[in-house]
Amino acid sequence: MTPPVDHDAIVVGAGPVGQFLAAELQRHGMETLLLEQRDGTAETRSRSGSAPNGRAIGLHPPALAALEACGATERILEEAARIERGAAYDRARRLATLDLSVLGARFPFAASIPQHTTERAISASGPAALRGARVTELAPEPGVVRVSVRTGVRTHERTARAVVIATGAAGRDLALPFTGFSLHEYPDRYLMSDAPAALDPRADDRTAIITLDRRGVLESFPLAGGGRRLVARITAHADGRPDRTAVDALRRAVAERAGSDALAAAIGSVSPFRIRRAIVHRMRLDPAGRLFVIGDAAHEVSPIGGQGMNLGLLDAAGLAPLLAARLRRDDDLDVALRAWEHDRLASARTAARLGSLNTALGRARSRAVHAMLSAGIPAAMRTPLRRTLARAYTMGFDRAAERSRPDQAGP
Repeated sequence: MTPPVDHDAIVVGAGPVGQFLAAELQRHGMETLLLEQRDGTAETRSRSGSAPNGRAIGLHPPALAALEACGATERILEEAARIERGAAYDRARRLATLDLSVLGARFPFAASIPQHTTERAISASGPAALRGARVTELAPEPGVVRVSVRTGVRTHERTARAVVIATGAAGRDLALPFTGFSLHEYPDRYLMSDAPAALDPRADDRTAIITLDRRGVLESFPLAGGGRRLVARITAHADGRPDRTAVDALRRAVAERAGSDALAAAIGSVSPFRIRRAIVHRMRLDPAGRLFVIGDAAHEVSPIGGQGMNLGLLDAAGLAPLLAARLRRDDDLDVALRAWEHDRLASARTAARLGSLNTALGRARSRAVHAMLSAGIPAAMRTPLRRTLARAYTMGFDRAAERSRPDQAGP
């Protein structure tokens, strides 16, 4: 007999992944409590300046398709910039252009939108988060998971038939009593700025630009509402000159690599960041299938390629119907849940490999190696590799996307 519980499900973490899972569980008829340690929403933190501009902005076609059922996609696309193509440059010389519509996907573009806007669009479909609630311990037992929650100075217990950790990387410790994980720290350093007034003279506002400079990569992405997100790999002493400040360093990198002083001058505030890769050994954390971990808490990949948040959204899209069915029937659904876990870990490893490749391509290189790379890219884009690259850079190799590809659909 199932013991009495407070909730069908508890989702820990009210970022985009946690909010989406809670919304989907609610849509499938599950009474769901959403807990968030932080007091404000991402939007209020962004307005106050407490949230860095290093948050995710890209939604790829599989994630847009996954968000459609709860109505979030329509709300997102009302405000997003649509990235329809990517272009590779060597300074002002265009090496190749990749049209994202070549695959015939439901959404033949990526959406560029601030993460807080994505969260607002998703939250309209789901339960309100209980904020200022920090989960300190999880205890799975037969038929129930006990959750210790601290609000202010008081700690109390909530119970649910299932609990999902969706805290982001900062809350991965909640999962560590139940699983190990592999970790790789990259040596690379990056500077990033969202410049609302920036115009990249090399392309229109529907084109993302990757500049493959021998001193390191420069990325230039359209922003919702206009402007550009600029990201550059840097070294501590680029070209033998010490960086004076982060703003000076990024402006110099943009001017040198894009060949545009005007684009460099549009840079205001700058955020430095480093990257790492972390993947848990298991996403289903207990034998009974009542405790799970998803999103960045489960798999953290290099953001060079922009797939991290999308991975988590696809985790949630696949888990929600299975977990709802399991709770509705109080049935283990062991085979289906294990298949979901296998697919999501495989997708995380694929995204990690792609991120590592992008990171390596973005590093400084000798003149000879750079000349070979610049000559090889145009040649490669005249081969069938063009479609493979389009698929890779729109998350087409994610297991969730593979199952929904038009050429894989049944009659």
